Amino acid sequence: MNKIKVCLFFILLALHFQISAQQNEVKNILFVIVDDLRVQAGVFGQDQMITPNLDKLGQEGVIFNRAYCQVPTCGASRASFMSGLYPTRERFVNYKASHDVDAPEVTSLPMWFKENGYTTISLGKVYHDPNDDVNAWSQKPFRAKTDKGWNKCYYSQENKELIKQGKKGLAYDKADFPDDAYIDGKVAKKAIETLQDLSKSEKPFFLAMGFQKPHLPFSAPAKYWDMYQREDIKLADNPFPPIGAPAEAIFKISGRTDIFNSTEIRNFSGIPKIGAMDDSTATTLLHGYYACVSYIDKLLGDVLSELERLDLHKNTAVVLIGDHGWHLGEHQQWGKHSLYDRVLKAPLIVKVPGKAANVKTNALAEYVDLYPTFCDLAGLELPEHLHGKSFVPVLDDPSKKHKEQVFARFAHGETIITDRFLYTEYVNKYKGTLKSKMLVDLKKDPKENENAFWKYEGTEILNELKLKLSKYQNLNHK
Repeated sequence: MNKIKVCLFFILLALHFQISAQQNEVKNILFVIVDDLRVQAGVFGQDQMITPNLDKLGQEGVIFNRAYCQVPTCGASRASFMSGLYPTRERFVNYKASHDVDAPEVTSLPMWFKENGYTTISLGKVYHDPNDDVNAWSQKPFRAKTDKGWNKCYYSQENKELIKQGKKGLAYDKADFPDDAYIDGKVAKKAIETLQDLSKSEKPFFLAMGFQKPHLPFSAPAKYWDMYQREDIKLADNPFPPIGAPAEAIFKISGRTDIFNSTEIRNFSGIPKIGAMDDSTATTLLHGYYACVSYIDKLLGDVLSELERLDLHKNTAVVLIGDHGWHLGEHQQWGKHSLYDRVLKAPLIVKVPGKAANVKTNALAEYVDLYPTFCDLAGLELPEHLHGKSFVPVLDDPSKKHKEQVFARFAHGETIITDRFLYTEYVNKYKGTLKSKMLVDLKKDPKENENAFWKYEGTEILNELKLKLSKYQNLNHK
């Protein structure tokens, strides 16, 4: 009799572990893309912004301290990681880039999941172009609209008056309106409704949702602005060009030396067309950016709370990224169109049931790795065209090394980043010949205040960086 009881005990124990293992298996994917989100929040060891939900997600998952986008502009970055391909001089070039135009011959990430039996949903800004890759989704991609015909980002009376006068609005907006009056609030609300519907189906889902903020203009409900005291906001401590930096790293690629490489923000009312930003304007811009991030953080919390309430969190992998980083006054830059570490490095937080949690990793990763990682998590075979490499082993052991180097490019510059160095080569727009070079020693100079190329010229370190970048440049990515 005792033997029977012992056998039953071990059978029940085995069943318990089997059920637990099944509960920990990844069935669904929730992919959250935040526009222009830089690596700055409590979860990244900084205290300037109020982001309790990002912090909580980080505590429940793995935080990548060194994840890099391939192209620091919206359309190109998204088309690249959704296609699983590196950019080239002809592919994924600018914000207008799309999968359908630049890489129609390859199966996109959502299409691959759809073909493998997943319900695929797109909410908000996933691709830059809402009409891109539309057949990859199980239903028409959802893009929110604002009410009453106002500009999609402006609610304050000041900005409405500017718009009525035919002028460009300010680079920020503060108004006492509810969360769901704004586009991102509507996207979060739709995501909650969608999760409720998906929870009733046995079919696995790949749900991609994109928040537009903190993209310019920095528009958020007043209550998020009120979370910050203006006098507590700290300006960048390096609002100057890096010592010895080539003009291509500081100014527009066109060669003009009277306007810093932040043309996107220069188009707004109240922003000087040339020269440095005054401290008062800079403080207001920082305030607006912080408010937008706290707004998105709250919406993220709403969606993740619903995921948990529906008991979907037990078998859903949550991956959050920013499509690239952003300058907030460093080197007099206010934008993303450059090849600095501050801009190429972007948030990546991964929460997977049964994997590591509440840990940071310094493993180098890049966004072309997302596609194979999603497939790996879901147990899907990899399509042959992928350029990236799954970082699931890092989720099992965050101390593991993932890659020796990663790559990025923008306009006429191409960059290689290693554990210690960031090396960029700029070429002539028309001739393709090498024009200038910049090397940053990220260990000695993490704020990128000096071009150290001359210090390493002729060294084995620099020669190796040049060789690796050359191999990347010469790869046939077709």
